[in-house]
Amino acid sequence: MVPTAAYGTWPSPIDARLTAAHDGRPEYLDAVGDELWWTAPRPEEGGRRALVRRRADGTEESVLPAPWNVRSRVIEYGGRPWAGAARPAGGPLIVFSHFPDQRLYAHEPDGDAPPRPLTPVSSVGGGRRWADPVVHLDRGEVWCVLEEFTGGGPSDLRRVVVAVPLDGSAADDRAAVRELAVERHRFVTGPRLSPDGRRAAWIGWDHPRMPWDGTEVMLADVGEDGALHGIRQVLGGPEESIPQVEWAPDGRLLYVSDRSGWWNLHRHDPARPDEPPVPLCPREEEFGGPLWRLGLSWFRPLDNGLIAAVHGKGATALGILDPESGELVDAAGPWTEWDAYLAVHGTRVVGVAASPRSAYEIVELDTCTGRALVVGRAHDDPVDPVYYPEPQIRTFTGPDNREVHAHVYPPHNPDRIAPADELPPYVIWAHGGPTGHAPLVLDLDIAYFTSRGIGVAEVNYGGSTGYGRAYRERLREQWGVVDVEDCAAVAEALAAEGTADPARLAIRGGSAGGWTTAASLVATDVYACGTIIYPVIDLEGWAAGGTHDFESRYLDALIGPYDEVPARYQERSPGSGVERIRAPFVLLQGLDDVICPPAQSERFLARIAGRGVPHAYLAFPGEGHGFRRADTMVRALEAELSLYAQVFGVERPDVPGLELKP
Repeated sequence: MVPTAAYGTWPSPIDARLTAAHDGRPEYLDAVGDELWWTAPRPEEGGRRALVRRRADGTEESVLPAPWNVRSRVIEYGGRPWAGAARPAGGPLIVFSHFPDQRLYAHEPDGDAPPRPLTPVSSVGGGRRWADPVVHLDRGEVWCVLEEFTGGGPSDLRRVVVAVPLDGSAADDRAAVRELAVERHRFVTGPRLSPDGRRAAWIGWDHPRMPWDGTEVMLADVGEDGALHGIRQVLGGPEESIPQVEWAPDGRLLYVSDRSGWWNLHRHDPARPDEPPVPLCPREEEFGGPLWRLGLSWFRPLDNGLIAAVHGKGATALGILDPESGELVDAAGPWTEWDAYLAVHGTRVVGVAASPRSAYEIVELDTCTGRALVVGRAHDDPVDPVYYPEPQIRTFTGPDNREVHAHVYPPHNPDRIAPADELPPYVIWAHGGPTGHAPLVLDLDIAYFTSRGIGVAEVNYGGSTGYGRAYRERLREQWGVVDVEDCAAVAEALAAEGTADPARLAIRGGSAGGWTTAASLVATDVYACGTIIYPVIDLEGWAAGGTHDFESRYLDALIGPYDEVPARYQERSPGSGVERIRAPFVLLQGLDDVICPPAQSERFLARIAGRGVPHAYLAFPGEGHGFRRADTMVRALEAELSLYAQVFGVERPDVPGLELKP
């Protein structure tokens, strides 16, 4: 007989150390000849990103030992940090950005020499940064994005597409870096060469727009000297978001645009510039997403003219599209989420995919046979999967009868059942972004709570991606209103239907989700407590230059232009309403965070001090925006559980106590 125990007290084999060891996912997958390469997290090695090589025979190896860290800081969220090329002799050549100094390095993994620098030394955290590279062996260059700081402030910088010589001459001579185009946009992606090498295309946009608001596709002719000429805008605009552009084998442009209200695939012929773009598979589904990092790829053209594409509404699938007929055939398999890291080699398509029963792994689709199988970073259950939660895909009704999408994970543990007369506590998870999305995948952080008897509901509130432009624009000038209302609507609905205990509801989130958490504690009395993680919390501070350049004008859309609605910035900021906070909370902050600097959190804490609200503040040296080190993740997760245990009135002797001070 299964023992009975109160919700929240259940023993679980999923501890914080286990979740930390399995945090993160493979990223920036690409093919180099017949090999596959990607970056992988190493939480136990200081949170660095390793570069992993899968040889043609299927063996995997980590190419660069610690302390090499393959990660770019361009726009702070980074972007594709490496590129490779297969040489006729001598093995592959890899170019990558090393996180500590942000220099580009070249590496020949089949040789004995260490990586050699391609770019000059820069000051730590400033100077020059590089992202979204493409290696052109025939030109002896790597084409990429240069982000160059020109002054002392976070917005004193420029970004431009450049060519860096592969011979290392730019390591000591900055002038050897060749600027391919005159600076025309505040933000740019890396240039892509046409199959015949005669044209280059890239994406640009400017403040105050974010890339999901509006972008422009630029086209240029490539001269004999490698310079770009006749640069012109060919696609996009201030109200059309194009997050990716590629060349088809026949020399036409393929791109994702939301001109229909959904990110759909389109085609444009540069030889016929006056002809309207051709939609290739018009659907009320997304074939793209928000360009938070440079070099993301939701689709890839194949040599036979077909297109591999990630698509869906909410959950995503990998499909093969015939652009002439519009027929789209999906790969069979259990995966419900495909990341924007597609790669193609020959007739095979490779991506990073996950499901509610498996973490992110490298999956290869043979387009000739239709067979998909795991070829790298294969999921390996760290515990018996009977402890994993079973998600419920739900749609709730929010204010004004609007739909609110969510994934609900009820408490689940095969070793315990709860008393028949007890309702479980639930934690509402608000994702970051806020132009983001909570994927339907296995997350051991969620299982950490559900296996202990605490339910979780991930809310894709209005403003989330995956449901069309109109859904994500619900948050326009309504941040701190719609997101707060949608999360509360889910929490209250779960309580009203008898799924959750109305007296034991909590909310948590990081970054923009930290904002929603703090704003919810101010605006509602739905929650008994909250976990605020590296939050946006001071809108006026942000508007005054208190964040990085990429998001420095984000609030124009989320709140409204500061010079037009200054009072709204003060009214919405959680720090302005601390007198309305009654619920205990824990605030977790990285001290090296330049996106949501610790000064914001410290000002918030100063205002709440002495008001009798139990709270704790955990600050982590060496951590930025998003925790990467195993010890940090362990302490943060255990502190969160300790908060819930104290507030919900359950015993958890297996985690260190969290001291809550008024």
